[in-house]
Amino acid sequence: MVYEWLAANKEILKIFFGLIIGIICTAIVLRTHRLFKLSSHQGIRYFRNAFLFYGIGFLVRYILGAFLFFNLINPAYRAIITGLFEYFLIMAGFFLLYSLIWKNIEGESTKYSSSLINPKISLFYIMALILVILDCFWGGLSFMLLSQVVLFAVATIISYMNYSEGKKQFKFRKFYFVAMLLNFLAWLSNTLVVFFFKGNQNMIINIYFLNLIIFFLFLYGVIKVTGLK
Repeated sequence: MVYEWLAANKEILKIFFGLIIGIICTAIVLRTHRLFKLSSHQGIRYFRNAFLFYGIGFLVRYILGAFLFFNLINPAYRAIITGLFEYFLIMAGFFLLYSLIWKNIEGESTKYSSSLINPKISLFYIMALILVILDCFWGGLSFMLLSQVVLFAVATIISYMNYSEGKKQFKFRKFYFVAMLLNFLAWLSNTLVVFFFKGNQNMIINIYFLNLIIFFLFLYGVIKVTGLK
């Protein structure tokens, strides 16, 4: 009964979903930016960037998508909105992974003036663009989905290793590991729905709620660790 109502009002649900994710991402970006200013920890900058891109991506997809649904903008923009959404989500995933491995690539002595544009991050922009172009030619979101499954599988393993090595010293590592694991499960579920269970509205709605749990978990972890008002 509940699923039938949610499925019947899916477009309205998407609007609220996009707004909630956007608000959560904004809160995470603001808090982590303040924390970076206090600590100058480079990993925090890349973590912050991930949620900047997530926030933009979800707002683009679900708010502009609502404009499409209500015929407020030209349907010809649908492909552009989908492409932007895919690009921002892929980049957000790259930033989350990079926030875990930046020390191994840059070294602690390297201090780039920008965490959004530098020689290392530029490679991610190129890779994200290639994935979007491939999906554009092949149709659908297959390359994005598969890339994110692999990316979060790697991120889950790395975050678990970090948690095991220093769980008592760094509280956020526990939240990071759980969130990475849930992200992996969400992307895996999304991929299975697209490839094997097309049109299963119940599974799609469950994935929406799983995504909300993931973002709330990240927000809780950030609030818990920063303790900033």
